[in-house]
Amino acid sequence: MNTSPSSTFTAHWPEYLIEACALAVFMLSASIFGVLLEHPMSWVHQSIEGAVARRALMGLAMGGTAIAIILSPWGQRSGAHLNPAVTLAFTSLGKIAPWDAVFYIVAQFAGGIAGMKIANLVIATPLRHAAVNYVVTAPGPAGWAKALTAEFVISAILMTTVLLVSNSRFSSWTPYCAGFLVAAYILLEAPLSGMSMNPARTLGSAVVANYYPSLWIYFIAPTLGMLTAAQLFRLRSGLRSIYCAKLNHDNAARCIFHCKFHEKGTA
Repeated sequence: MNTSPSSTFTAHWPEYLIEACALAVFMLSASIFGVLLEHPMSWVHQSIEGAVARRALMGLAMGGTAIAIILSPWGQRSGAHLNPAVTLAFTSLGKIAPWDAVFYIVAQFAGGIAGMKIANLVIATPLRHAAVNYVVTAPGPAGWAKALTAEFVISAILMTTVLLVSNSRFSSWTPYCAGFLVAAYILLEAPLSGMSMNPARTLGSAVVANYYPSLWIYFIAPTLGMLTAAQLFRLRSGLRSIYCAKLNHDNAARCIFHCKFHEKGTA
């Protein structure tokens, strides 16, 4: 079988485009809700004085956005990784071919940047306000070490949850579990690190905001966290128990991964 970069790209470019577009939508959503909840002139911000309450609403908004993307026809087709760390974790488990992983990751970074560029065109002045600051992810007052640790832990928990649920008889709940964790992390963990778990999401904001001092944290910690979780799951359960790299496989959309989801019901 020909597995050259050109043949892989020709066969699977729709999935790569979906990954880019889906993350762009996620970033646009983050920007819109960031402005609504944090810009001082927003009626939503003025109506909700407490920072914790606003984080809870932001969590619901972004968790809901994640669920909607995963469940959408787009998410059903590409698997809705939206995150280079997720793609690398599944690649380390042998579920994604190397060139597919490369193109997924390139698409995710491109989508994150494109989404923020679009947001900057549409809501430029409110988005650049210091209270919103292009929804950048940056360490909180506790410092970079706690931000690094927190990003590692939340990323590992997310990947462990995805693997446990998606490879069980409750696989249809995977999108909701992922969305719930996104919402909970924004509420509870965001004060430590800004809550990213996603190198492409962080880079998208950083490029538009021209803010790079802490970028390394959001490349290293989520990637190591998810890779560690993936390998611990492999040691515990074995590769045969990992059926696919899609977060939502209960549909008829084609699958480009090393997939054996059809075997799940007989395992």
